[in-house]
Amino acid sequence: MNFFIIGGSGFIGTHLTNLLKEVFPTCIVYNLDIIENNHDGKSIYINCDVRSDIHIGVPVTSEDVIFNFAAVHRTPGHPDQAYFETNIRGAENVCAFAEKCGIKKIVFTSSIAPYGAAEDLKTEETLPTPNTPYGISKLVAEKIHTIWQAKKSNERQLTIVRPGVVFGKGENGNFTRLYWGIREGKFFYPGRKDTVKACIYVKELVRFMLYRLEHHDKGVELYNCTFEPAYTIEQIVEIMKKATGMQRTVIKIPGGILMAVAGVVGLLGGKALGICPARVKKLMISTNICGKKLADSGYEFHYTFEEAIRDWYKDNDNLYLR
Repeated sequence: MNFFIIGGSGFIGTHLTNLLKEVFPTCIVYNLDIIENNHDGKSIYINCDVRSDIHIGVPVTSEDVIFNFAAVHRTPGHPDQAYFETNIRGAENVCAFAEKCGIKKIVFTSSIAPYGAAEDLKTEETLPTPNTPYGISKLVAEKIHTIWQAKKSNERQLTIVRPGVVFGKGENGNFTRLYWGIREGKFFYPGRKDTVKACIYVKELVRFMLYRLEHHDKGVELYNCTFEPAYTIEQIVEIMKKATGMQRTVIKIPGGILMAVAGVVGLLGGKALGICPARVKKLMISTNICGKKLADSGYEFHYTFEEAIRDWYKDNDNLYLR
């Protein structure tokens, strides 16, 4: 059994590659991506743009597994068309590749974005109501993978995961910006401290993916991937400070003031730094995602939230989070 990671050069793909070579030392990991990365010899890189038909020159068997991570995901940040072109057409081409090669197992990393922005708690049974191009494209991509599975429902296995904010070494995203914002005295609670921000440690996410591969024979599974219960932004900040030894006071500023400041900073070039009204507004809305199904699946978490932050800090020689 070998593994094809579509979009394997990125953050999650790198951590999955490390885990696969730890658990299956003799396996071959193929990294299909537009950006080269052989993970220090742990994977074989194949140039692949999922927006086009996928053709590779290596042997493939029906026992091999596809992990599909390829996506345009940062939002806001891309033209609407980019989300649809990569995420929808990419899903079609990945499933066509699996069909052509007779592959029976796919793990697809979706997002919590298909739920849409709302304060209500969302479970896997919640009706998706995406309100961004990214969320819409990911929901359509889920359906494309589901159609692939349904064509041979007695043989094919599809696991769809909807992670909250994924954090860990190499993330360079929300949690990294939060850490440096606190450390440099530039982060303020935007209007409230009780905003719920569902999240998952990257090492936990990839371990859960392998766990489901081993405990799922056929059919379609959908899992929210987040700590249960999800943490508030205040809890995240306080635990992050404790785990990294930061002595900082974080104050709350009215949302309207922050929105106005972000608008001015954005006009002056702050968008390049991720400072804009859309990002501030995003911080003020909860991602209240229920992780109970994962918690009840039999999977045993390897890290508490605080342990995860400490492990990430240790991965950076106890100097910073990055």
